[in-house]
Amino acid sequence: MTLKDSRDALDETKAKDGPYEKMKRKAYERELYKLQVRLCKLQDWVKEKHLRVVIVFEGRDAAGKGGTIKALTEKVSPRVFRVIALPAPSDREKSQMYVQRYIERFPAAGEIVIFDRSWYNRAGVEYVMGFCSEQDHKRFLELCPLVEKFMTDGGLILIKIWLEVGQDEQKRRFEARIEDRLRQWKLSPMDIKSYDRWYDYSRARDMMLKMTDSKHAPWFIVRSDDKRRARLNCISHILSQIPAKGVTRPKVKLPKRSNKRQYDDQSTLKGKNFVPERY
Repeated sequence: MTLKDSRDALDETKAKDGPYEKMKRKAYERELYKLQVRLCKLQDWVKEKHLRVVIVFEGRDAAGKGGTIKALTEKVSPRVFRVIALPAPSDREKSQMYVQRYIERFPAAGEIVIFDRSWYNRAGVEYVMGFCSEQDHKRFLELCPLVEKFMTDGGLILIKIWLEVGQDEQKRRFEARIEDRLRQWKLSPMDIKSYDRWYDYSRARDMMLKMTDSKHAPWFIVRSDDKRRARLNCISHILSQIPAKGVTRPKVKLPKRSNKRQYDDQSTLKGKNFVPERY
């Protein structure tokens, strides 16, 4: 049994206390493959039609944003699907217009930009943890729909997804991060500070959804206690929001290699530094 198999088995064992049995890995991988084939077709369509797409992923800590984004992007080109996960703003960025550092990373024609957290930080962590004033928070919620209307009127396709994880599942994932060395990097000091503010985050979420769930840029909520189902549902939804037709690719045939100017190109590597073959 591999380390991944062991971790999956542990997750599935602990998940039996939930409201329903979580999706098995084989079934998940079978459905994920089908969706990833469609994502490759979507990629060609976005390039062909010069579309500009922004996908926003928001949710509580440990809601599954990173894993969903990985499943979404692992089989497509990083030149088309770009993932943006910004650190805390610098002093220079703090002096700019609030959304400026996000807009700077918006897509050009033929690109899809995925925000792993976005300008909605102001509606969530910044508000709950006191990094912005009540006035800043209120102003953001009032202006955000107008700014997003400007985006979509300009031809941008904006998809906003909120991953909703339950208290028990979030606690389980935090505990797994504490115990698993391969997950410990996911547990930030801010995660620990915000852990006991569940209902503060719930109220912030409710205000955000009330003020920014618009016709031109609606929020779509995905329950993510079962991370595999959540990933599949997210990808399926994104595909439904950008109806794509197949783009005909020219058939590729490898040309015959030329032996003109042939020489022993391996002998010239003797004496160079090679990585030790430990495996």
